[in-house]
Amino acid sequence: MDVPLWLALLAVGVLGVKLIRPPWWLVAVLLLGGYLLSDSLLTPVIDTAINK
Repeated sequence: MDVPLWLALLAVGVLGVKLIRPPWWLVAVLLLGGYLLSDSLLTPVIDTAINK
């Protein structure tokens, strides 16, 4: 069974919000920060840190 990555992340995110109940502003800041970092000058640094 092949599950798309976006679907798995969505499911984990929904379960995390339901179980842990973080404030919505924190969720929004993390999502926006991750989106902005993914298309920045730090992308090669993050990529090499993740792939080690």
